Amino acid sequence: MATMNAETAEFVKSGFTAAVPFARTLGVEFLDVDYGRVVMRLPDAEAHHNHVGGPHAGAMFTLGESASGAVVTGTFGELLDRCVPLAVKADIHYYKLAMGDMVAEARLTRPQEEIAGELDAGGRPEFAVEVELRTEDGTVTGAMTVTWTLKPNTR
Repeated sequence: MATMNAETAEFVKSGFTAAVPFARTLGVEFLDVDYGRVVMRLPDAEAHHNHVGGPHAGAMFTLGESASGAVVTGTFGELLDRCVPLAVKADIHYYKLAMGDMVAEARLTRPQEEIAGELDAGGRPEFAVEVELRTEDGTVTGAMTVTWTLKPNTR
């Protein structure tokens, strides 16, 4: 898969920010955008803390789910005139207490061409996006798998 050009990356960032107000409310930021991979950051903020001073589980979930959704939007953008991406389920694991700024790195687990082929054949493909959650120093604090589908538009 080719590397995403800067114009497409900016389109993904601005489209995501416009479409996902809750992530915007939390202040989620893009660090890197490419086909099949997105890295996002959740700045540390006291308003997002839990009872032990780290980011609330809901804020971490939002960061991970947002990164996974941005992967889907960025990778399948040219198909979105004929389908709607929807999260089907999510599984998250919290390994250790996270403190400070958080980073989520999301990666598509199947080739884009294979998933698009299922849609082209009249199917409703499901696919996973794996997300690593870590502190800004690289300490892995959790992991998430979000299963997505591309639901064909009905006419």
